[in-house]
Amino acid sequence: MVITSTAVKKGGLSAGDVAAQYKYRNTLIDVKVDTESNISTTLTSTEIVPSTKTIVSFKLPDYNSGKLEVQYFHQHATFTTAVALNQSQSQSQSQSQSPAVDLSATIGTPAISFGAEAGYETSSRTFTKYTAGVNVMKPDSCASIILGDKGDTIRASYVHHLGQLKKSAAVGEITRRFSTNENTFTVGGSCALDNLTVVKAKLNNHGKLGALLQHELIPKSVLTISSEFDTKALDKTPRFGLAIALKP
Repeated sequence: MVITSTAVKKGGLSAGDVAAQYKYRNTLIDVKVDTESNISTTLTSTEIVPSTKTIVSFKLPDYNSGKLEVQYFHQHATFTTAVALNQSQSQSQSQSQSPAVDLSATIGTPAISFGAEAGYETSSRTFTKYTAGVNVMKPDSCASIILGDKGDTIRASYVHHLGQLKKSAAVGEITRRFSTNENTFTVGGSCALDNLTVVKAKLNNHGKLGALLQHELIPKSVLTISSEFDTKALDKTPRFGLAIALKP
C-alpha cells in the first residue's frame, strides 16, 4: 500500500488531499479524499485482454463523473480510447446522456515517435480538442514539438542531460499562441544533490519562478516541497506545496 498526502497554500487559502494506493493481483486501486470532501476512486486492471490496460474512474458525490479507459500496447505503438460515461450535472439533460470520447495513438521507435490525440463530443458532434506531436530521443538529449489547442498553440522543448550519469539536466521551452500572438520562453534545470535529494527550478519570461525539492526520507518514501511566485509582482503571496508519499 502507498499513502500520499499533499498540501498547497496560496494566500489565505489552503487545500490538501490524502491518497492511498493498494494493489491486489493485477488490479490497482487508488482512492483520494480532498479537503472539499470529494472522494476520487480509480481502478486499474491489466491483462483482462492480452496487451491491454483497463481503467475505471469516478468521483463522489458527483455520480455523473464516471470514465472508462482502455489502453492497448504494442512493441512500437500505443492506442487509447476513453469514454466519459456521463457529463456534469450542471450541463443540460441532453448532454448528460451523450458521452464524450477521447482517442489517442503513439507510433514510433526508441529514437523517434509520433503521437496524436482527439476529443469528440457526441451531443454536439464536434471535436473538443486535437493535438499532434513528434519526439526525438538521443542518449543525452530529447527534443519535441507539439501542436495543441486545436492548432492554436505550438510548443517546442529541448532537454539536455549533463554527464553520463544524468544527474543534472538543462531544459528550454518555447510556446507560441497564435490567437493572442503571445510567446512564452521557459528555462529550467534539475540537479541531483546526492542519491536521495533532487532540486528543480524553472523561470519564464513573464517572471514566474518555480522551485521544487524532493528528498527520499526512507526507501521508496519521498518528501516534496514546492513553491512558485511572480518575480514581477513581489507583493503577491507566493504559492507553497508540500507532499509526502509513503510506500512500504
